[in-house]
Amino acid sequence: MPIKLSDRQNLIIEIIEKHQPITGESIAEKVGLTRATLRPDLAVLSMCGLIDAKPKVGYYISNKKNNKDIYEKLSSIKVSDIKSLPINVVESTSVYDAIVALFLENVGTLFVVEDDALKGVISRKDLLKAAMGGKDLNLVPVGVIMTRMPKIVYCTEDDTIVEAAEKIIDNEIDCIPIVTELPNGKIKAVGRISKTNLTKALLEITK
Repeated sequence: MPIKLSDRQNLIIEIIEKHQPITGESIAEKVGLTRATLRPDLAVLSMCGLIDAKPKVGYYISNKKNNKDIYEKLSSIKVSDIKSLPINVVESTSVYDAIVALFLENVGTLFVVEDDALKGVISRKDLLKAAMGGKDLNLVPVGVIMTRMPKIVYCTEDDTIVEAAEKIIDNEIDCIPIVTELPNGKIKAVGRISKTNLTKALLEITK
């Protein structure tokens, strides 16, 4: 079943309908929350075409037709329907080799695994920071710079792409692993979903 708009998202739409155009700061003030807290809701509503925004003007209700239908279609798509293959390395992989893998595979995020279990995530930002450190990148293992469990943001194959988009926007990251649980209680990355996957799905629906 497609998920519905949350109470807060419906409240945001009501506020915009009544006061449009209205800035994000004004919406946050009327809801009683910070602008940062509302950012994922505003981003999802914008992505789904329910609202639009103009710089220095504010948010307003979109005039496009069938936007509610678009949102419900997006909400019915599972991440497993649009996922890409995960690109994995091991903890001992050097930062240099990880950078090479990033470019050869044309991805923005690598997953660190051991015995099928997900141990860490490496982003382009992580590799850039390491490269700026002045150390020999052939001697620095990715285990030193990766984000480890339990700080890894992930989703399961049953999550919808709207839920994945909210996690990506809320945590300000480009890609998250799609995981399944192993018999030993650890998790395995069976796919990845990125901003690119989400954008392609949105374009396909809106065509």
